[in-house]
Parts: sequence; C-alpha cells; structure tokens
Amino acid sequence: MKITFMGAGSTVFARNVIGDCMCSEALRDSTFALYDIDGQRLEESRVILEAIRQTKGGYGKIECYLGVENRKEALRGANFVVDAIQVGLYDPCTIIDFEVPKKYGLRQTIGDTLGIGGIMRGLRTIHVLKDFAADMEEVCPDAWFLNYTNPMAILAGYMQRYTGVNTVGLCHSVQGCSYGLLEELGMQDKIEGRRDFIAGINHMAWLLKIEDKDGVDLYPEIKSRIQAKIDDPNFHDKVRLEYIKNFGYYCTESSEHNAEYNMFYIKSKYPELIDKYNIPLDEYPRRCIEQIAGWKHEYEEILKNGMKEHNRSHEYASWIMESMVTNTPYQIGGNVLNKNHLITNLPAEACVEVPCLVNGNGITPTYVGALPVQCAAMNMTNINVQLLTIEAAHTLKRDHIYQAAMLDPHTGSELDIDTNKTMVDDLIDAHGDYLPKYH
Repeated sequence: MKITFMGAGSTVFARNVIGDCMCSEALRDSTFALYDIDGQRLEESRVILEAIRQTKGGYGKIECYLGVENRKEALRGANFVVDAIQVGLYDPCTIIDFEVPKKYGLRQTIGDTLGIGGIMRGLRTIHVLKDFAADMEEVCPDAWFLNYTNPMAILAGYMQRYTGVNTVGLCHSVQGCSYGLLEELGMQDKIEGRRDFIAGINHMAWLLKIEDKDGVDLYPEIKSRIQAKIDDPNFHDKVRLEYIKNFGYYCTESSEHNAEYNMFYIKSKYPELIDKYNIPLDEYPRRCIEQIAGWKHEYEEILKNGMKEHNRSHEYASWIMESMVTNTPYQIGGNVLNKNHLITNLPAEACVEVPCLVNGNGITPTYVGALPVQCAAMNMTNINVQLLTIEAAHTLKRDHIYQAAMLDPHTGSELDIDTNKTMVDDLIDAHGDYLPKYH
C-alpha cells in the first residue's frame, strides 16, 4: 500500500492525516510518500511523522520527494493521494488576494473559497492540479485523489469534470456542524444520539434535518433560542444563525466564511454591519501569520521535548482508506459531481456535498432530491462563480474570470463592472507566473 501526500509541507495537516493512518492496523504498514516543493518544510514533516511512526511501533516507512522533478515518482504506484497544497503560500499570493482588492474598497474575511480571493486561489491551484492529474493518469491511474485544498468545489469540480482521476473532496465542516450548533445554543443534552442530514455545496451545505435520539425535530427549539444569541454583542456565529432566521436552515461552515459568500453583510455603504455581526475582516491573513509563528514554536518544542502521542482525529481521509481496504462500510459528507442529479434543483455539472457510502467498491454518493428552494437559490449564487472559474481555467479565457467576479455575490454587489475588470487585470498581473496566460 502506498499513500502519497501532496503538499506535505502543510505540516500540521500532514501530521494529522498520515498520523491517523499510522493509528490504523489496515494502513500502518504502508509506504508514506511525502511530496513538497519546499525542502525545509518537507524535512520538518518528515521529522514529525518519523517520530509518530516510532511511537506507533515503527510500522511502514516514510519516503520524501522534493521538487517538481520528483513528483511523478512520489505518485508512482500510489493507492491514495491526499492533496493539501497552497499554491503561492501566504506570501506572496494570499497577500495579493487581499491587498489588491482592498485598493478598490473590496474587503474579505477568508478569501479561500468564494469571492475574488477564492477565484484567484482556484485559478492558480487548478494550474498545478492539471499536472498532478496528468502524472496520476500515467503512474497511478486507479488511485483515489482525496482533495482537502480550497476552494473545494472549484478544484474537486475541475478534477471530476476534466480529468480521469478518481476524486472526492473532503472537508471537516460536515462532521462538526450539528454538534457545534447544539453546543453554542446550550442544548448539550441533545447531542448524544442525535441524527442529522446535510446536503448542499461545500461550506454552504444545509443542515436539513436535526433530531434527538428519540427522533424529535430539534429545529423548533433551536429557532426559539437564536435571537438571544444574535442580540449578544460577544457572540460570533451570528451570520449562520441569521441563515436559520431568514432561510430556515443552518449551514456547515463558519460565520466568518459565510459572511463573504453573499451580498448581505460586508457592505461599504453599511459599515455598521461589521460590528453588529462580529465579522472579522482580513481574518485569513491574520490566521496565516499566527499559524506560521505557532508552528515554529511547536516544532522547536518537539525537537526539544520529543513528540507527544498522536491520537486518531476525525478527519475523513484515514477512515476512507481503511473502509476501502477492509471493505467496511463508512459514511462521509463528500464533494462529488452532481451526476444523475443527486440534488435535483442544482445543475448536473456542479460539485455538491452530499452523504456518500464508502466501502471496498469506492465512494458512492446518495440521492438527495430537491433542496428547499431558498437553499438551492443561495447555493446557485456560489455555483455560478464556481462554474465560471472552472471554465476560465479550462479555456484560459480572461472573460470568464471577469464574469466569475461580476457574478460573485459579494464582489458584484460592491463594484461596478468596469472597476471589477480593472481589479481582475491587476490581480492577474500581480500573480505573474503563478497563473497561466489568459487571453
């Protein structure tokens, strides 16, 4: 068994996913191939994972592959490929994604999934994933590509439509959705044995059903509690509770993410909304700086005091691999193409997030049917941007980038068409060789 991790310099995430595999009897004897283009970060991951491997009994082996020239060998013969890359890193590309739009008065919170930041991140990442796919089709054509990189629906959607690689997109926001909602509303007594049903698109999949262990619908009680939280000046999940209030359902990803997926909350004409909803502008750059400093400190501590015990996490990747290898059924919330209209009121070419069954046959998405019309409408505002970004990457037509930005709900509500195009041109220029040439 060979498990390849693309972007192994994402050290904390590589530690979690590969460390999880080392906790599984079915996976621990694998060859763990670590690939990155940054030698220092690759070595840091190797040191950490080797320490985990030793604490887990020394099973399997770790191999490292540095640089594009060694990428094909990293992938050769792989059974599973985990993708967690960040093309362009925080510096320069995330800085570009935030600072160029800011010159035009366009503010963002996370900028990795939708909005102009998500569009640019998607374009520069597809540029790299095309090469991954070509290598995989040659040297590991039957492998499963487990994508954790954002923008999820754009990247997984591209891979599923335009390559022959077995691809599923994975996000941990599904697992914690109903738990987090009940926790923050003081309904902890309803957590154990709860049943939920979630479907939609990545980062905006809807909690369509939530029941307690006896099958009692919890939404009426949830709705009775949300206004007090919305009125609390210190509460930070207000946007998603507003979704319940105005659209009837809670969604998977955090309020700081969802604040920029629509035209409602970040508005230059209504600056008071930022404080009202506790919206953290420039949140992702702030997190990047903190994570870089935090990892440096953590790595120094590990070198000084040794590796602490790794306990298997709730990330889907190792459980999926184990399920396929042992033919043991497992359920995930997966990002898959909407073939055969799994969600009947979303387009077939959209990448949707739906319950999926995993076993020895692979990953089988389940039929959902129609979303509530208002939920489908909200999803479509995001899907429009996703499909146009994929089209831009596929055709290399600059007009499709303009159109994606124009139809993005936040960007389009803040900027006129000409300003939007000028901003896109500036972003393309600033990205330089991180993007292909668009005509």
